[in-house]
Amino acid sequence: MSRYKGPRLRISRRLGELPGLTRKKSKKTYPSGEHGQQVRKPSEYALRLEEKQKIRYNYGVSEKQLLKNIKAAKKVQGSTGIILLQILEMRLDNTLFRLGIAPTIAAARQLINHRHILINNKIVSICSYQCKPGDRISIKDRASSCSLVKKYMENPGLANLPSHLEIDKKTMIAKINGIIERDWVGIELNELLVVEYYSRK
Repeated sequence: MSRYKGPRLRISRRLGELPGLTRKKSKKTYPSGEHGQQVRKPSEYALRLEEKQKIRYNYGVSEKQLLKNIKAAKKVQGSTGIILLQILEMRLDNTLFRLGIAPTIAAARQLINHRHILINNKIVSICSYQCKPGDRISIKDRASSCSLVKKYMENPGLANLPSHLEIDKKTMIAKINGIIERDWVGIELNELLVVEYYSRK
């Protein structure tokens, strides 16, 4: 199951800020649950698991999808952790979120599933589509599509637009100029711990 349907604020309280999961912020600073206020030193396994869960919930991917992406990242030359983040960041649903076309990754997935998104003038309804440098993203020329996206763009999820993306807000056409760099990844985590978590399996 790739989509988490439970209380999102509880997850963000436990794992920290996850902009792709929810825009809500809790007034409480401690984690949720009966033992949330108890301070305990987490084990090494718990730290690795937490970093892995951050990726899963933020990008809205299932365990199976994440494992598949890890295997793909290991085949590419370079740092496995950084390549994994690049694969996840270049997904179509995350790209729409980073452009400000959708307030969360879940909202971006809905736009894609409802066939509102065009890539190089062709409808793409697959959320995990890997965007490539040179791709042009546009909105289907339909009144409902345009009004919904305009409403979303008034309050984008993240304020900073990554350096590899550009968007014309009048025409609502975006262009991908390259692969995202590590500094522009929208979530704070240690990707090496995620790679270590899966290396033991």
